[in-house]
Amino acid sequence: MATNKHHKTALITGANSGVGLELTLKFLSEGWHVLALIRSGFPNDNEPQVRHALSTGQLRIYKADLADFSSLKKALEQIQKSESHIDILFNNAGVSLGEMIFSPLGREMHFEVNTVVPYIIFMELKELLRQGNLRTVINTSSNASLIVKRFEVELLERPVKFKKLVGPYASSKLALSLWTQEIAPAAAAEGIKIRSVCPGANKTTMTSSSGMPGYMIPIRNLIFSHPSKGASRLYEAALGESSEQTGIFLKKGKVTPLIFTQHSSQVLSKIDQIYKQQFIEST
Repeated sequence: MATNKHHKTALITGANSGVGLELTLKFLSEGWHVLALIRSGFPNDNEPQVRHALSTGQLRIYKADLADFSSLKKALEQIQKSESHIDILFNNAGVSLGEMIFSPLGREMHFEVNTVVPYIIFMELKELLRQGNLRTVINTSSNASLIVKRFEVELLERPVKFKKLVGPYASSKLALSLWTQEIAPAAAAEGIKIRSVCPGANKTTMTSSSGMPGYMIPIRNLIFSHPSKGASRLYEAALGESSEQTGIFLKKGKVTPLIFTQHSSQVLSKIDQIYKQQFIEST
């Protein structure tokens, strides 16, 4: 059932844990409708606020394994059929892995989930964004993207070496911010603003996983923030003082220059080709 267009609606990927859950709670508390694009359900001991929102339809779940294009396509088709509009799209879900893993289609998993999938979701839901009022896309990136020493677009799919955090993960987040910057003028022509944002270092499942270098764990336990801090940065990126800007990368709320911007068009071309050939045509 399509939602009434008077309801402000945010779609959040990875809405059931960490920063995504805190962002979901914040929007629900402000009366927004939230569409949760997630692989599994909300925790069994979820907040009363979540239980109430699920029972009233204020929170609606669409399930997909983001690395499985068939699963993702089914979920996106359900959203297209069921929803009337989206005001803000938060491409928040991501992975940080402890070893080299490849997606079902043979691409390195960080690149697939952190870089390619947000583009697919944006392209597939663009018409619903155009029907919304705010027409905003927030892509969750990382300040790890700023410490990449070597960036070769042709190695994003199949890296020759793996390092935790500063290897494929960092490159995938840089690639995400690069295509965000590159596509911004075309999106603006359709009335859509798009930005990438670093939510900062937060105590989440991801930052306690095998993807974190061992030396970072004590630092994480001491100085990383509660995920509500990251959620507030994504919220401010969408609705705060930078809300009229597009194509920018925000770190600690400030516009921050990207590196390797000479490769932006090549990154966008690569992921657009994947989208057209392997998502649209193959699925």
